[in-house]
Amino acid sequence: MNYKETTVWLFNQLPMYQLQGGSAYKKDLTNSILLANHLNNPEKKLKCIHVAGTNGKGSTCHLLASVFQEAGYKVGLYTSPHLKDFRERIKINGEEISAEFVIDFVAKNKIFFEENELSFFEMTVGLAFKYFLTEKTDINIIEVGMGGRLDSTNIITPVVSVITNIGLDHTQFLGNTLSLISTEKAGIIKKNIPVVIGEFTNETRLVFEQKAKEMSSKIYFASDLIKEIYPSALQGDYQIQNKKTVLQTIKVLQNSYEFSVSEENIKYGFLNVIKNTGLHGRWQKLSQNPQIIADTAHNFDGLKIVLNQIQKEVFKELHIVLGVVNDKDLHEILPLFPRNAKYYFCKPSIPRGLEVKILESTANEFGLFGDSFDSVSKAYHEAVKNAKKEDFIYVGGSTFVVAEIL
Repeated sequence: MNYKETTVWLFNQLPMYQLQGGSAYKKDLTNSILLANHLNNPEKKLKCIHVAGTNGKGSTCHLLASVFQEAGYKVGLYTSPHLKDFRERIKINGEEISAEFVIDFVAKNKIFFEENELSFFEMTVGLAFKYFLTEKTDINIIEVGMGGRLDSTNIITPVVSVITNIGLDHTQFLGNTLSLISTEKAGIIKKNIPVVIGEFTNETRLVFEQKAKEMSSKIYFASDLIKEIYPSALQGDYQIQNKKTVLQTIKVLQNSYEFSVSEENIKYGFLNVIKNTGLHGRWQKLSQNPQIIADTAHNFDGLKIVLNQIQKEVFKELHIVLGVVNDKDLHEILPLFPRNAKYYFCKPSIPRGLEVKILESTANEFGLFGDSFDSVSKAYHEAVKNAKKEDFIYVGGSTFVVAEIL
């Protein structure tokens, strides 16, 4: 198989949460451990930072990677989902994994994958660990896919665990209370391994402290860190806490491990994060006059911050290109959106995309009005056509909406 055929096989033949949703979720690490054993346990030979959380984990991972790159380390970065190309998920110093490595990995292990009915995510995690070991990385930043305790990445023993925050997302899998969700996220805390908590409530702090005590792990709360917050190429208001989480994580590693990271490395790591890692879709400015911002925020906590930030902007009229996936709780997120905006409703071009007429009808119930379009591209281009120079266009609601216009 060539690269296109290989990725089509990965996407379509086996469960992939990004496309299919709940049917692809596995509440078990058995297959992840089975694959790791089959690959001779590459994860046991890697130094990793493990990052979980409801929001901010992608930005936190990229900021960490950028800082370590500035410090001269060879940095593996595993994140999900991808925006345009599967290879975005697996990078070393900002360079995507080669198509040849992906093809070869699948070809060599395809029979094993099929015999054991491995999921898309299980295979991809195995691919990342094998690649990082082959390329002899110094440090690897590993983002949890969903939850933590039962996530395929949770077969590693990292040098530090990071939990950015807890919000009500993926409740059908992780639980419908902050306490239950934080318990799942806390599942990445390992015996005698320090853990950094980015944000917390009284309810979630108790869960984290109890788990850390159980695992004899030192716990650090990034919000307690009083330190200059460096400017960053990532502009969203929500990045303030992500940056503090990164600073606390680096401080823990400086004190406990052989990594050497200077203040200058941190400064330029933050400033050069997009250039160093290729991160996109976080309060990303696509145009000025009219100003166009795309952001991948897609749950209550993330959207609340982004929509509040929009209200701080100066503009004459607001245009919102909006699409979501079909497992999103519209009655939770739609009340966050402003009524004094012109909406361009659309459906992301994936099986999980919510039918646009359902989105429009439900949005109307909350006083949000506009037009429906049969593609993200058409919705976006209509918004651009209608907007005046002094207007503001926001594109969001789903990672997949942003992916289609980048």
